[in-house]
Amino acid sequence: MADETPNPHPEPPPSDQPTDKDKSAAPVQASFSVVVTESASEVVTEKEESQPQPPPVVESGPPAVVEEAEEEKEEEVPPEPPVAAAEAEAKTSATKEDGVAVGSELPESKQPESLVKLANKEIKALEHRKTVQELKQLVQEAINSNRFTFAQPPQTKQEITPAAPSEPTPRIEENPEKEAQEVAKEAEEVSIWGVPLLKDDRTDVILLKFLQARDFKVKDAFVMISNTLKWRKEFGIDALVDEDLGDEWDKVVFMHGCDRNGHPVCYNAYGEFQNKDVYAKAFEDDEKRSNFLRWRIQFLEKSIRKLDFSPGGISTIFQVNDLKNSPGPGKRELRLATKQALHVLQDNYPEFVAKQVFINVPWWYLAFYTMISPFLTMRTKSKFIFAGPSKSAATLFKYVSPEFVPVQYGGLSVDYCDCNPEFSLSDPVTAVTVKPATKQTVEIIIYEKCILVWELRVVGWEVSYSAEFVPNAEDGYTVVIHKARKKTPTDEPVVSNSFKVAELGKILLTVDNPTSKKKNLLYRFKIKSFLD
Repeated sequence: MADETPNPHPEPPPSDQPTDKDKSAAPVQASFSVVVTESASEVVTEKEESQPQPPPVVESGPPAVVEEAEEEKEEEVPPEPPVAAAEAEAKTSATKEDGVAVGSELPESKQPESLVKLANKEIKALEHRKTVQELKQLVQEAINSNRFTFAQPPQTKQEITPAAPSEPTPRIEENPEKEAQEVAKEAEEVSIWGVPLLKDDRTDVILLKFLQARDFKVKDAFVMISNTLKWRKEFGIDALVDEDLGDEWDKVVFMHGCDRNGHPVCYNAYGEFQNKDVYAKAFEDDEKRSNFLRWRIQFLEKSIRKLDFSPGGISTIFQVNDLKNSPGPGKRELRLATKQALHVLQDNYPEFVAKQVFINVPWWYLAFYTMISPFLTMRTKSKFIFAGPSKSAATLFKYVSPEFVPVQYGGLSVDYCDCNPEFSLSDPVTAVTVKPATKQTVEIIIYEKCILVWELRVVGWEVSYSAEFVPNAEDGYTVVIHKARKKTPTDEPVVSNSFKVAELGKILLTVDNPTSKKKNLLYRFKIKSFLD
C-alpha cells in the first residue's frame, strides 16, 4: 500500500532568501497543492542493502572521509545523581557580573550543569572582551608612535633644506598642533581589509580574529597584526586590489551563493589544473607561482572587503574544495605553491574560514593531507570536513541549500546566465530522499487554469523519470508529458519542462529507483498565469 504524505510546496530549506509566499503572485501560488507519494518499485536491479548515514562533522583530530566512514553511535549519558540540595541553592543564589545575573533562579527542568555552563560562558566572554581592550590599547599606542606606518624613516633637520632663500621651509617640529594633526592623519591611513583601525566597532571584530589565531595571547596577537600590516605594505595589497590580473583562473576559484548561515561560498576547483596549459601558467616556475599567488590573494582581498565586520555580521567565508581530477601528490610545483600559499594565508588572514569542505576526495589525498598537516593549526584543522565522490552532494546539502549549489556539484543553481531564465537563487528547492527499490511521485494539484514550469534532477540519476497530466474530469484523457525513460549519469543533469493546464487536474512527476542505493531527488516549480 502506498505511503501517502501531504507535502505543501514550496517547503524551502532554512535560508535568508525570500520565498514564493513573499512575492506578489500570491493568488496564483494558492491555486495548487502538493502530495508526495512513495510506493514499491516494480523492478529491482540490485540487492537492497542498508546505507550508512553521513558521519558527524569533523571538528578535530585526523581527517575522515565521509564516503568510507561508518555511522557512529551516540554515547549514552549516565543518569545524573540526585541534586536536590544543589538545585535549591541555585534557585536562591544570585551573583551579578557586568549586569549579567549568574546563578539566578532556573526552571526545575534544568540541572545545575546548565548554570555552570552559563557562568563559564559568561566568564570566557568577559575575558575575551578584556583581551580585546588590551590589544586595542597596544594598537593605539603603536599608531600614535607611527610604528604601523612602515614608511621610510622621517627626514632629519639637516635633510630639510629650503628650495630658495625666498621660500623658507615650514618648521613643523615647532608646531605642536600641526604635529597632532599629522599623527591623526597617519592613524587614518592605518587600515586593514578596507577597515580603518580604531575608528568604529569593526576594529573589535578584526582584533578578535588575531586573538583567536593566537589563543587569546595579547602580545602574540599584537606581534601577528604588526607583521601582517608590515607584509601588506611590502606586498602592496592596496595597489594589488585595483590591478588587472586577467581572468584565466576564474574557473579555478569562484564565489557562488551562500550557505545556510549566510556565509558566502567560495569554490576551489583543483581539477582545472589537470589541463597542462593551465597548470604550466600557474606553477611552471617561481615567477609564475608568484603571479598565481598574487592573483589568489587579490581574489581573497576583494571577497573579504565585501564581508560585514560589524559585531554580529558575517565576517567569514565557507570554502568548498573540489578535488575531482586534481593533480596527484607527485607534482612538485604544486606542493611548493601550496606550502607557500598556506604560510601567507595562515599568517596574514586569520579566522576567515567558517568551514573547509573537501569533496570528491581521492584515495591519495589523505597522504597529502598528512604532509601539509604540520603547517596547519589545530583550530584550522578542526574546521575540515571530507567527503568522497558518492557523498559529496549530500555533504554539501547539509551546509548549503540545493538552490545555491551549482549544477556541477549536484544542485540546481546555474551561474548567472540566460540559459535558465525561469529560476534564480531566490526560488527554493525541495529535496526528497528516494529509498532503494521504491517509486516517489510528486503530485502537483492544480485548481485553476495556468502554466506550470518545473525543473527536476536526481543526483547521479540511475533512475527512471516520467511526467504526466491527469485531469479531474472522468471522461478526460491522461496526457503524457515525459515518457518514462531511464536516466544515466551521463545524461543532462537537470530536466526542465512546462505544461499549459487548460482544465483542472494534477501533474504527476514520478521517479523510479530500482537500485539498492538511496537517491536525492531535487525539484522546484512555478505557477504562471496565461497572461505572463
